[in-house]
Amino acid sequence: MQSFRSEIENPIVEKDIIELANKIELFHNGKIDEEKFRSLRLARGVYGQRQEGVQMIRIKLPYGKVMSNQLRRISEVSDEYSRGRLHITTRQDIQIHYVDLNRTPELWAELEKDDVTLREACGNTVRNVTASETAGIDPKEPFDVSPYADALYKFFLRNPICQEMGRKFKVSFSSSDEDTGLSYMHDLGFIAKVNNGVRGFKVMIGGGLGSQPREADVLYDFVETDKIIPIMEGVLRIFDRHGERKSRAKARMKFLIKDIGLEAFKALVDTEQLAIELKSVPIDADAYKASVPVEVSEIPEVDIKDQEAFETWKATNLVPQKQDGYVAIGIKVLLGDFYTDKARLLADLVENYAAGEIRLSLRQNILIPFVKEALVPFFYTELKKLGFTEAGYNKAVDITACPGTDTCNLGIASSTGIAAELERTIKAEYPQYLNNNDLVIKISGCMNACGQHNMANIGFQGMSVRTPDKLVAPALQVLLGGGNLGDGKGVFADKVVKVPSKRGPEALRRILNDYETNAKGKPFVDYYREHGERYFYELLQDLQDVSNLTEADFIDWGNEEKYVKEIGVGECAGVVIDLVATLFLESEEKIENAKESAGNGVYSGAIYHAYSSMVNTAKALLTSENKKTNTHAGIIKQFDELFIESKKISLDGSFAEVVYQINKFAPSQEFASKYIESAEDFLSKVRAYREAELGAVQKQAV
Repeated sequence: MQSFRSEIENPIVEKDIIELANKIELFHNGKIDEEKFRSLRLARGVYGQRQEGVQMIRIKLPYGKVMSNQLRRISEVSDEYSRGRLHITTRQDIQIHYVDLNRTPELWAELEKDDVTLREACGNTVRNVTASETAGIDPKEPFDVSPYADALYKFFLRNPICQEMGRKFKVSFSSSDEDTGLSYMHDLGFIAKVNNGVRGFKVMIGGGLGSQPREADVLYDFVETDKIIPIMEGVLRIFDRHGERKSRAKARMKFLIKDIGLEAFKALVDTEQLAIELKSVPIDADAYKASVPVEVSEIPEVDIKDQEAFETWKATNLVPQKQDGYVAIGIKVLLGDFYTDKARLLADLVENYAAGEIRLSLRQNILIPFVKEALVPFFYTELKKLGFTEAGYNKAVDITACPGTDTCNLGIASSTGIAAELERTIKAEYPQYLNNNDLVIKISGCMNACGQHNMANIGFQGMSVRTPDKLVAPALQVLLGGGNLGDGKGVFADKVVKVPSKRGPEALRRILNDYETNAKGKPFVDYYREHGERYFYELLQDLQDVSNLTEADFIDWGNEEKYVKEIGVGECAGVVIDLVATLFLESEEKIENAKESAGNGVYSGAIYHAYSSMVNTAKALLTSENKKTNTHAGIIKQFDELFIESKKISLDGSFAEVVYQINKFAPSQEFASKYIESAEDFLSKVRAYREAELGAVQKQAV
């Protein structure tokens, strides 16, 4: 612990890392329950892997922007603590795998030297804030959304209102009406708009993928930029209070919106505004530190031997840029995996000849902005040395896939193996799709949709299938017809058939052959809608037959051994099994956090810590009685019914009246002080009741 204590300049970050180190030690000594410890480490980007004894580390990179010094730092960390491989996710993060849990605090400390964090990259928190990778250079954008995504990310990082929600919360920013940030499938999505010369956003809410995908609703058609942070704070506070906590299958924002209705939810958010300290948070876009291209006085001469390959690459991998004289270069990264030796050379290249940054894309690729048009041949030759000139950036041949059974606990079938095979099939048999950006293919290893399969034109989901003689083989659910329609609208794919995994390429061939013959130039979404689900079921249904499987069908793509269905405990939701004593200790910690925030003049944060303490304390007593603790609102209501109305515990009024002061008063020093006192008094009374009950039980036992 001491080795990194003196190297961290930010005392808040230092405290965070020391806390992680302390909790790891307590966990090893049996002082913290395993499930409780899981919640803490997930909120610090430390995620259990399929392989026992090692962790996946998720590095949070807001809106996918990575400076060259940060890329070098991440590479050093990967070499020192992992295996030198970097994995780009569909949320613009970078993951490294096979990390020893005990080394995670020092790993985190190393990253922070270049302002890179793990904080809230996993767990029931606000996850990485994503954005269009072309933000700031997009010719179609009304303005650059980067400053707004950056401000929102910083405001909610470590914010007490979103540290222990019932489920994760995902936010996106789209540069234009093309909605390349995919707002329609996010908990909260912002689409850049200009209304009468004023910058603002269309706000989408309640979208999501998973086993029950839902298209987002329009929360507001237009809000000015200074309102996005107060709106999100209100949304998070309501989600935290009313969102499901017991059943993670029903715990996302989309289910809360569905259950109570959009208008009722908006009314709750409006009522909550009184308790929000900042009604307006102006974001100074001009003060945002945007990357600036370097001055290149001399254009290096290069000799390109394969001119045809160069022209193909230019046709598929150059992205127009609104700044005159510049283009962006797309790097197609197979399955999002690349290695640190190439990452370092790439960092040097963009630092010396572009703007010193790369962007990670939602399709697991890399974009280099601010390349002088005259430097394109030079970049091609340099990228070719790194193996980074494969044609087809963001085209049909560019397939997205999650890690699947490679490392994820929830993986059912190999997503990376089938993705590689499908890409090979398209390149070999359908070369015309090399330059097709209308066809989107995505693959997930399970129903959680980390590979976003159910929003693709053609999607595959990892499953298993059982033969008549009860043998189990890897399989793929084939989904068709999903797509992004723009301006916050989208359509989700239909589940059409389930086929053994080894028949995935044949399913793709049949779909593409039919598309070639019958689409007549229509986009895939329109072609699918015109023909309908039944048509494609008939086209593929014979591939479902599992009565005639061969030996090869029982070996998944990319594997040599016979398939065994193994699903571990998923950590996507940070599931927690609460113990009463642990909850009381947590309530104490929350009160201490409240006092610290109040001492620093952060009264809104102090009040929320105190609120969390009271709900946590009530939850402890309900847990001891084996009562449901699904939502904060439910906990408050039940506690009144079981303990206050029965006069088992005496308060000045009901528990609801005490705790719901949080949205009745503005966050002042006076109210914060009284509210913290209420939390302390409540914890004292509940603990006394609990100790008396335990004493009575012990007497009876004697």
